[in-house]
Order: sequence, then C-alpha cells, then structure tokens
Amino acid sequence: MRYIARSLVLATMALGIAVAPGTGSAGAAPTGTQSLYAPSALVLTVTAGDDALNGSVLRAVTLSCAPTASGTHPDPGAACAELRAGGARFESIVGAGSGVMCTKQWDPVTVTADGVWDGRRVGFAHTFGNTCAKEGADGVVFGF
Repeated sequence: MRYIARSLVLATMALGIAVAPGTGSAGAAPTGTQSLYAPSALVLTVTAGDDALNGSVLRAVTLSCAPTASGTHPDPGAACAELRAGGARFESIVGAGSGVMCTKQWDPVTVTADGVWDGRRVGFAHTFGNTCAKEGADGVVFGF
C-alpha cells in the first residue's frame, strides 16, 4: 500500500498537478513567452492557377514583422513597412498597378497571405490574369 501511495505522489508531481497548500491556479507560472508586440507572422504563396486550394504552389515565403522584420521573404523590412503603411490591406497592395503593359493571355496566378497580423487572423487570396499582371502590381509583399 505504501508503494502505491508513493507512486501516486510521484506520478502527480511528474504531471505537474501537485498544488501547494494555499496556492491555486493564480500562483501558477505563466506558460509560453510574453511579448510587448502583437504577433505578426504570415505565410505568403504564389500559386499557378485561379484556385489557391487546388493549384500548384510555385513559391512560398514566411514574413514576421514583430518585433523585427524577418523570415524567408527576400526583403522582409520593405514588406513589413509596406504592410504597416497600408494597414495590412492586401487589396490595396495587389490593386495598385505600376502601368506595365501586359497581354490579355489567361494564365492565372494566385497570391495568398495566411497568418496573423497585429494579433488578428488574416487570410487573403487574389488571382492575376497572368504572371506579367502580378509582376506589374506595385509593392514588395508579393514580390518574390
């Protein structure tokens, strides 16, 4: 019987559910890391086709903007600055054209952004008629 009681105490301690007298969950140490910045981390993709779910992903990068710009994006500093300046409105980024003349050939390319911006979940997809139209859009967020 003594071995069973000792085993239960050890198992309880190993699971971390032992509570000292006079302390409750309020005395528990917080889990995870605390940050002064709201999370801003995105996965950006370029997909062949007019459907991001069924198309073939051509390229994908990560972009984290808090506390500093980082990720696999080729220019994370400029991409984060562009998102901050526009309030992370992806429509304005892909909607502004630089005046590049493109053919009307239909060879769709879809860009997506999924993740968290300023602590809020975001999901965005936009389809361009072809690669030229995508490259002609102003901005660096999807310029990879």
